[in-house]
Amino acid sequence: MIYITGDTHIPVDIQKLSTKRFPQQKEMTKNDYVIICGDFGGVWDGSNEEKYWIKWLKNKNFTTLFIDGNHENFDMLYQLPTEEFCGGAVHKVDDGIYHLIRGEVYTIDGKRIFVFGGASSHDKEHRKEGRNWWKEEMPTEEEYKKAEKKIEENHCIFDYVITHSSPTSIQKAIAPTYECNKLTDFLENIKKNVVCKKWFFGHYHKDQEVLPSFTAVFERVILL
Repeated sequence: MIYITGDTHIPVDIQKLSTKRFPQQKEMTKNDYVIICGDFGGVWDGSNEEKYWIKWLKNKNFTTLFIDGNHENFDMLYQLPTEEFCGGAVHKVDDGIYHLIRGEVYTIDGKRIFVFGGASSHDKEHRKEGRNWWKEEMPTEEEYKKAEKKIEENHCIFDYVITHSSPTSIQKAIAPTYECNKLTDFLENIKKNVVCKKWFFGHYHKDQEVLPSFTAVFERVILL
């Protein structure tokens, strides 16, 4: 089984994965997955509180996967060991907890999934670089090119696309006050060229079907 949910901002919004709010996990195993659509927040400062929540997830019946959002400590995230997982590269946080890297394609339970994290923080002017904001929240040219190559290699066909931000046209519909940028425009181009069953994204703190194939997730935990 594969479930998908929105931002967890550990510890702020992680309780959506508690047994009480997500009872389906009682029937799951480590061969089942929960994918978080960015702003994981569990690789942030190495505090005892953070270690508690990583252990909490590690002891769950499922394997936790997450893409990066804009609220991540990218200095720490990019120092994690890299492994191969389901056909793509990942950063390993701990046993059963993995960061899905931008532009990678994973085949999970027979489903081909393209992921691309990142977003622009609309409150970055109130944040300090290296403490609670990192310029790596936005993709590099190399990451854009890598993503384009992976999409081409897969003939623009996926079962699912998972991002943190959304394509420009979708963002205008769901969050018109958010500024469009190079990333949303890049995702808009992917939207025009890629075929997929469903596209899930986080970032906007909403649970909303924007179009039949585009779904914003936050509190919901959805079975794919």
